[in-house]
Amino acid sequence: MPRSICFDAVLVQAVIAGALSFAHLHDLAAAAGQSGWKAWAYPISVDLLLVAVWRRLRTNRSGLAWFWFLVALVASLGANIATAGMLDLDRVPAWLRILVAGWPALAFLGGTLLAHSPTPAGDRMPVPPAPEAPVPVPEPEPDREPIASAEPAPPLPEAPAPSVPPALVDHAQKVATEHRTRTGTDIDTATLRARLGIPEDLAGAIVAQLT
Repeated sequence: MPRSICFDAVLVQAVIAGALSFAHLHDLAAAAGQSGWKAWAYPISVDLLLVAVWRRLRTNRSGLAWFWFLVALVASLGANIATAGMLDLDRVPAWLRILVAGWPALAFLGGTLLAHSPTPAGDRMPVPPAPEAPVPVPEPEPDREPIASAEPAPPLPEAPAPSVPPALVDHAQKVATEHRTRTGTDIDTATLRARLGIPEDLAGAIVAQLT
């Protein structure tokens, strides 16, 4: 049989058992005077309490969780037995009517206690420790200024200005004129150097001649 149409026997059994228990709880609530939508709400309330108890028992098997598990189990199992001919549903006794009428408050109390009961320390998620503050590293002391020599250092010889070909000056003049027309300002050394692709000292010498 293909895997897509294989049925899980346990799941099918759980669905059937849940549907039968749901119907028995509805019938008992209707016989106890809870008509309309209220009769359908009772089995939902019992099943939700069972689910809440099951989730609590997975992490905390305390006496409180086991107590509410027995309460929900008795409510579900008692309805199944009562509707199996053990009770005349046409003449429900007064004590059963009282139990059915008081069930919503009891289920609300149990669900609240289960939802807000503290979790044991062993089941809590570990909280990572706070990161330690970084230790400040002292900044290195600045180097002491060297003692000035009594004799001044000789001046460095100036580098000779590079020779600029006249054709390059003419081309640079056109570029500078176009730049002045477009921006309204004289061209600077960096812009001329980028436009012509020449060294910085050569661009500076051309700008000096243009000005």
